[in-house]
Amino acid sequence: MPGIVLTTINARYIHASLGLRWLYANLRELQPQACIQEYCLTDQIGDMAEKILASQPAIVGIGVYIWNAAQVRQLVGMLKRVAPEVCVVLGGPEVSHLPLRVDLGEADYLLQGEGELAFHTLCAALLGGAPPPDKLIPAAPPAVEDLTSPYPFYTDEDLAHRLTYVEASRGCPFTCEFCLSSIDKQVRPFAVDAFLAEMEELWRRGARTFKFVDRTFNSNLVAAGRILDFFLAKEPPFHVHFEVIPDHFPEALKERLQRFPAGALQLEVGIQTLHPPTAANISRRLDFDRIRENLAFLEQATTAHLHVDLIVGLPGESIDQFGANLNALAGLTRGEIQIGILKKLSGTTLSRHDHTYGMVYSPDPPYEILRNDLIPFARMQEMKRLARFWDLVYNSGNFGRTVRLLWPDNDVFHGFLDFSRWLYQETRATWQIGLPRLAELLFRYLVEHKGWDKGEAADRLAADILVIKGRVLPPAISAHVTRLPDERRNLGAGLTKRQSRREEQHRG
Repeated sequence: MPGIVLTTINARYIHASLGLRWLYANLRELQPQACIQEYCLTDQIGDMAEKILASQPAIVGIGVYIWNAAQVRQLVGMLKRVAPEVCVVLGGPEVSHLPLRVDLGEADYLLQGEGELAFHTLCAALLGGAPPPDKLIPAAPPAVEDLTSPYPFYTDEDLAHRLTYVEASRGCPFTCEFCLSSIDKQVRPFAVDAFLAEMEELWRRGARTFKFVDRTFNSNLVAAGRILDFFLAKEPPFHVHFEVIPDHFPEALKERLQRFPAGALQLEVGIQTLHPPTAANISRRLDFDRIRENLAFLEQATTAHLHVDLIVGLPGESIDQFGANLNALAGLTRGEIQIGILKKLSGTTLSRHDHTYGMVYSPDPPYEILRNDLIPFARMQEMKRLARFWDLVYNSGNFGRTVRLLWPDNDVFHGFLDFSRWLYQETRATWQIGLPRLAELLFRYLVEHKGWDKGEAADRLAADILVIKGRVLPPAISAHVTRLPDERRNLGAGLTKRQSRREEQHRG
């Protein structure tokens, strides 16, 4: 039986924990006594505890993040009640900075910082009968060259069915006050040759979906170029995801990005705000003219799927200014625009704005802002609903042609805000709105409130929804379709006789 169980609660099954594999890889002589067990938010706490204790561990190490802190608190409580002799060690961002905002006091030790080497030291002491007297165990950032690679500990099933998380560097050179990465201001790159050898072995074993967790992939252009060349030399299909600095795309990088085939490259571009005074408030240094130029390049000259970010609630930024940011960004890219709500993460310096800007946050994870001096609570709630509906309607890609009917005057923000208000009045929900119902609601709104012709709205929705084989239009929409998308002609999948006749008339 293993003496050490390494575990965490992932948001979804597809998210294999890189952190657990780093810890396991660096347990050295203790590794034969350890095992990894991963769970998801949908799992029951009792079931997790039962499986963990079935291994009869002496030590349970748990990774704690904003998405699982509340569940970890419950898990720790159950473990310590059922098996008080088991030593519970917590690590991760949610325990690395004081004061703790979720009561995790029942744990035996809190490992604060990057824990690969410190966890090994702690486990050796505990198993050797010499437990440290202090509950808080500080862990200084290790030299990356001293770490043993975690990548061999992705299983074949992981590589076949889950995201393969990798990192070519740690740290971030920027000081953005809302971000935990700003705490570690020195970028620590892994040796490129050794890293690429690890990637080659993952590729040989069947990995084809690589997600880099580096905060600023393109800050080191030499390393970035070599990594891009590695993937450009591979035979598609594959998919690789990088988070990039939006104003740092020299020609050598652009040339490589242009050569990636469609579907192979995703770039996460952190914008957060296009308002210079707001950016200055949060110590975010950006060249906004360069950002616009680079987004235009990525949109027009590459096949990369773009994921760009904006944040609601930043100190000093009004809703109207956020709306201007969204309008500008929607004009620059048709990629995903992630609308995030400001979070006050432990360890960041964002709290220095609390008094000046009246910033009030939820005490519970994920610590989202509730109101500030420019956005009252009711409006902030409205913006949270807008962000959720934006994901369902815009970012989902299910309504790419239809959604633009919501803002015929190109005022994306107010056009979508009006729809969001109406949608919430109709549903009183932001979750569990299925695609057929959402399509019907969008159709009703476009016809009844925006004045669109039923045939035009139905045709747009048909072009969006029926592009995926097996989908069926709701009857309230299919009754008004005048023209089917080319890829669905004569397939008959879910089409009414009236639709088929109309399609024949159209072809005639």
